[in-house]
Amino acid sequence: MKLDVDLDQAIRKIPDFPKPGILFYDITSVLKDPAAFAYCINEAKTWINTLKPDAIAAIDARGFLFAAPVAKDLALPLIMVRKKGKLPGKVYSEDFALEYGTDTVEVHADDVPENARVVIVDDLIATGGTLAASARLFRKGGAQLAGVFGVIGLPFLGFHTVLQDMPVKTLVDYHSETGD
Repeated sequence: MKLDVDLDQAIRKIPDFPKPGILFYDITSVLKDPAAFAYCINEAKTWINTLKPDAIAAIDARGFLFAAPVAKDLALPLIMVRKKGKLPGKVYSEDFALEYGTDTVEVHADDVPENARVVIVDDLIATGGTLAASARLFRKGGAQLAGVFGVIGLPFLGFHTVLQDMPVKTLVDYHSETGD
């Protein structure tokens, strides 16, 4: 089903959040618009299905919202990549740099399927740091990265350089800090 949606119009832009000079792309406005949300899920399913994955991974927390319906519809396992300290038991951990600091992501070691093809889903791809760290988590467990999907891309922040070893798909790209 092809939906006629102007995704750019569905995305709320908030200047100077979380700090002055940052233009924040608020995905919650997409979630409250059933047609825009359905468009994102349908486009994600179509592209991800071409990669023939064995599992879908979702980045904490907004990536969960897009990855879960895709995984369900494609009848694939959903693996959650969480922020440090949110998962019990044995985990793989990776530190990474953010636009304005550092963070750590983790995944249950038992959830990483050895030799499986995994697609990672997030709401927004900025520098690519979170996704690159997540890819390293899966490689630690012996999985292969089939690709990365994001609803919004900010290529001016250089994510293509960081994620150059895997296919990347975004639905809408902004090419400057002003939202163009």
